[in-house]
Parts: sequence; C-alpha cells; structure tokens
Amino acid sequence: MTALSALPRPTAEQLRLPLERHVVGEAFVTSDSNAEAVRVLARWPDGAGAVLALHGPAGSGKSRLAADWAERVGAVPLNGAEAAVMDPLELEGRPVLLDRAADADDESLFHLINLANSGGGALLLVSRSAPRQWSVDLPDLRSRLDAVRAVSIAAPDDAVLSAILRARFAERSITPADDVIDYLVRRLDRSAETAAIVVAQLDALHRPVTRVLARQVLDAMDAALDTDI
Repeated sequence: MTALSALPRPTAEQLRLPLERHVVGEAFVTSDSNAEAVRVLARWPDGAGAVLALHGPAGSGKSRLAADWAERVGAVPLNGAEAAVMDPLELEGRPVLLDRAADADDESLFHLINLANSGGGALLLVSRSAPRQWSVDLPDLRSRLDAVRAVSIAAPDDAVLSAILRARFAERSITPADDVIDYLVRRLDRSAETAAIVVAQLDALHRPVTRVLARQVLDAMDAALDTDI
C-alpha cells in the first residue's frame, strides 16, 4: 500500500483555507524576510510620502502586517474593488488600507492617491507586485504609481514558516515536538497556504503528529502532485 492510499483524503471543506489567517493575539514574527517592511510600517506615515506600497508573494504575511498597521493607526480597511463604492468624503484626512490594491479600478486608485496626497491622510497599497508593474490605462495614474514609495516582503524564511506552523497547529489544539516542526520547515514550500494545508491534512488523520506521520503526509502530497502532472 502506498503512502497516498494509506491516508484519507481531506474533504474540500477541510482544504478550503484562506491564504492569510491569524489567531487573535498571535505575534507577528520578524525575521530577515520581512524586517525592512516591519521597520518602515512601524514609523509610517513619517513625512516621507502619504502613499506607501507593500508588496510580496502570496502567503508572505503582507496582509497580516498591513492589518496590524491599520489597527495601530485607525485606518479604514478596503479590499480591491471595494474602493469604487466608498464615499471620498468619508476617507478625507484619514489613513486608508487598500489590500489587493492591483484589483482596484483606475479611477478609484487615482482618486485615493490624490486624496492621500491632499494632506492629512495616508494610503497603504498592498499587492503581490510593486505598483510600477501594474497594468493601468490612465496616464496620470501611471505617473503617480511610478512615484509611489514601495517596500517588499519576501516569502517566509525558516523562522517565519516555523511560527506559522506552530500557530496553525495551535488553532487545532495540537502541539507537535520541535523535530516535527523542523522537519516540515525543511520540506515545505515557502508559503503560509501550504503550511495551513499540511496542518489540515495531519489533523484529519486524528493521530499523534510525529515526524513519521509528517513524512507520510508530505510523501502522499508529492505523489498526488506527480500524478496530476
């Protein structure tokens, strides 16, 4: 019997996991992969510009870091296309967080940037790529995006991925040994989403989470990917 056939297949509900999740009170882990972004956001708005872009790959923790900033400064949180339905008068002079910023339409982005630059406000744009790489049609918006200060956050390194795994296990009241965490960190893709899926797979087995079980689950997942290719 192969490792794949020996393991039950989690249901779609078990695998329908968001890219970014965190437990209330869970600390954001700072490491080489995100230290510069953490430093900049801790002091921003700082007079160096009313608009800032935070960009990085999926699962890197950028939305979480941005949400912590929004809570600290009392920013209005928006997500992508939501920018089109907001009344500018409600945002004037206030800090605004726009997650999935590249999904917003040109006019909404243009007005949000102008609003932030008019004085008293601030706009944090969060996306996977830097604003210079976004495809837009408005020439005036193009020039504004090219001028936006940007800070990047990298895919989770070992320290961040280890913290993500421990947090996802804690959500399910599982406390694996350190050697299990170390093993998973060495084998997993640098992604919070992958970490969450693996933890869900392990939890679905209803067995003590050991290094042997972790290896079986990861081998089964690898075999399934090979089958799909």
